[in-house]
Amino acid sequence: MSTDWQDASWRQEYLDMKPHKPAVAKLLMEGSRGWRDAWQLGALHEDYKRLKRRQDVSHD
Repeated sequence: MSTDWQDASWRQEYLDMKPHKPAVAKLLMEGSRGWRDAWQLGALHEDYKRLKRRQDVSHD
């Protein structure tokens, strides 16, 4: 499995899925600036995938 780390389309979709704190929204819009931001983005991406699966199941 290969990951395209430049693909940020999930971040915009995740912003629209639920409300976020201003700092999280800024991170999602601007991307990471260091190790801590990258770690947090990874955690946010996992939450996005969980919400996406739940959303896809509810539409079936």
